Formats: sequence, C-alpha cells, structure tokens
Amino acid sequence: MLKTLTLTSLLVAAGAACAAEEGFHVYEYPGYVGLDRIPGTAYTVHQKDRPQARRVIPGAVADCRVAAPSDAEVLFDGGSLERFRDNAWVVVDGVLRATRGGLVTKNSYGDCQLHVEWRTPNPPSGSPANMGNSGIFLMGLYELQIYDSYSSKIYADGSAAAIYGQTPPLVNACRKPGEWQSYDVIFRAPVFRDGRLVEPARITVLHNGVLVHLDTEILGPTTHRKFTPYRPHPARLPIVFQAHKSPVEFRNIWVRDLDEADGEAGEMSGYEA
Repeated sequence: MLKTLTLTSLLVAAGAACAAEEGFHVYEYPGYVGLDRIPGTAYTVHQKDRPQARRVIPGAVADCRVAAPSDAEVLFDGGSLERFRDNAWVVVDGVLRATRGGLVTKNSYGDCQLHVEWRTPNPPSGSPANMGNSGIFLMGLYELQIYDSYSSKIYADGSAAAIYGQTPPLVNACRKPGEWQSYDVIFRAPVFRDGRLVEPARITVLHNGVLVHLDTEILGPTTHRKFTPYRPHPARLPIVFQAHKSPVEFRNIWVRDLDEADGEAGEMSGYEA
C-alpha cells in the first residue's frame, strides 16, 4: 500500500509540476496509425498513442555556451559560414538562422563529438507540426530531432532529442521557446564490411545537460512515415542541419573527429531538405 501511495504521490506531483509550467504543451500534433513497425519495439513509426517522455525541467543556467576544446573544429562561432557549402541560411547579429534547404558541412565525419546550441522561435509560430522544427542529420542520414517540445506535444518519436521516427528521448528536457538550448552528442558511425552491416550506429545525447540517450542503437537512416533499413555508405559523410518551415536559430557549433585514422570522405546522400 505504501508503494502504491508513493507512486501515486509522485505521479500527482509530476502532473502538478507540468501544469505549473505556463505554455507547456498547449499545442498538439497527434501522429499516425498503421505505419511501419519499428524493429525491436512494440510501436509503429510516429504512433499517436506511444507514451510521451517524462518531463524533466533542466537546471537554470545564465548561459549554456560551452567553449570548444583545442582539438575541435569550430563550425560556427557567430561569424562566417566558411565551414559549410553554399546555402541559403543567414547570419543575423551573430546568430545563424534556418531559412530553407539544408546547411551542409564541407568536411565529412564518422565517429564524432558534436556540440550544438539552438533555440526555437518565441512566440511559437506555424502549425504544431512545424513549431521549432529542425534537425541534425549525422552523416546526412541519421536525424537527431530539433523541435519545440515545450509548446507542442507531437508523436513521441518526433519530439525534441528523438532519433526521428525511431526512439524518443528518455525525458523531455526542453526549455521554453526563445531560450537557448544545447545538445552534446557522441556519435558512433555504422560499420559496413563487404556490403553488409556489422555494427549499427550508436548515439549518446545530453539535452541541456540532461541525459536523453545512452549508447542508443540507431536502427537505420531517417525517413518520414516509414522505416528504412541500413544501406552501405562511405565511412565519413557531411553533417547536415535541416530547415523545416521554422526559423530555428543556432550558435556555437563545434565538432571533434573521433576517428583514429582518416577515412575516405564521401558525398552526402540520403538527406532530403
């Protein structure tokens, strides 16, 4: 009985905490039924009734900037976009703003550590499906979702910090729209041998300092409304930042190449703007 009461009390307290957050989940984009089954799970892609991640309010910080270490490649620090290919994105007052298309790195990466700071528009704008919608496509293929999961409740595998279309985050650690947020990512690229997958991609992610993925297996490349299995590709590919009908902003982006030896750089494929 004591355990039951304790659990009930915790659930009530959690609900009260969310209710006390003004503007939390005031919009909704419910999702779908009957799409492809996600391998190894009981769920289908973008399933509308898949449980949402538990809400965790991240710790308050005056500034979430994390300085790049000495061996990092700084992709954006408020100045030029020389580390990226030709694109339509703009820099306004030292902040990078998504406009249309993808922002593609000139260099290619396999295993890497990535730091990205981002914020969604305030007030929220557009339809619930597009509120703060962006994403980071590692190797141009595997998406870590960016979304305003404070204002809008979307299908679980499309929320902020989800491995899009596959795995929701462990918790919802989103800040309010207009506040700077951070992703710290450790990515292990998939390994192919003789045209066959021998090691799937894996990812560990901290969202605003909160662990949301721990060595999570990525099940295949990112696609919308369907599941797609792995296909062989080069060991190193560009990182792509997505524009998805929302002027999401970025600052302080850096990457550390964790590959022990230089690999063959490949052309970006698979990502669709």
